[in-house]
Amino acid sequence: MHYPQDTQVMPALAAAHLLRASNARLVTGREVTAVPRGPGGAVRGVRTDRGDIHALAVVNAAGTWGGEIAVRAGVSLPVLPRRGFVLVTEPLPPRIRHKVYAADYVGDVASDSAALQTSPVVEGTPAGPVLIGASRERVGFDRSLSLPALRALAAGATDLFPFLAEVRALRTYVGFRPYLPDHLPAIGPDPRAPGLLHACGHEGAGIGLATGTGRLIAQALTGQVPDLDLGAFRPDRFTEEAE
Repeated sequence: MHYPQDTQVMPALAAAHLLRASNARLVTGREVTAVPRGPGGAVRGVRTDRGDIHALAVVNAAGTWGGEIAVRAGVSLPVLPRRGFVLVTEPLPPRIRHKVYAADYVGDVASDSAALQTSPVVEGTPAGPVLIGASRERVGFDRSLSLPALRALAAGATDLFPFLAEVRALRTYVGFRPYLPDHLPAIGPDPRAPGLLHACGHEGAGIGLATGTGRLIAQALTGQVPDLDLGAFRPDRFTEEAE
């Protein structure tokens, strides 16, 4: 399949532009240690290692650490990390002009397995280096280098583009996708803690879905009817299943 509407975005630049456009106040270097709650269980802001920040609403957009923030707010949200590696090649003349991936990538995304899974994803960049993925495995927050994962990535990429066998890989990086057991994110108000909203668990699609998720959260915060029915994304749906 060819998707002519596919485009690329650099996550760091996208985040910087969104922050600039929002006129939000950014506070860094603090850890949220608790989410204080008042009468009736309503949130009262966040407690950090450098003092409290008072607010009538708190949005948990902590990505892979969203489950931990939920616990500190007194609720449960089973966000788990799925580790993934990316190989980065030396700069090349433009030869791979579209993101190319094998069909088994779709199956890996939908899989519940904790074991290592790899499916070739190859993407050129404007600067020249080629990005090679994709791997998935649930090993907690272990950032250790995995040679089996990197070998599998390289083998899959050269199957798609044999010329890459002669290209040097300069570096690799690792990250964690925020995974929820039903493969759907948690978006919207949490009825267990009035004033607490969640926007996490998008796995590998967080950057692409960030603006849409932000719009839904803004609508929920301002009492508007969301553009999308949030029923399937209820943060407390896992608690209901356990009862």
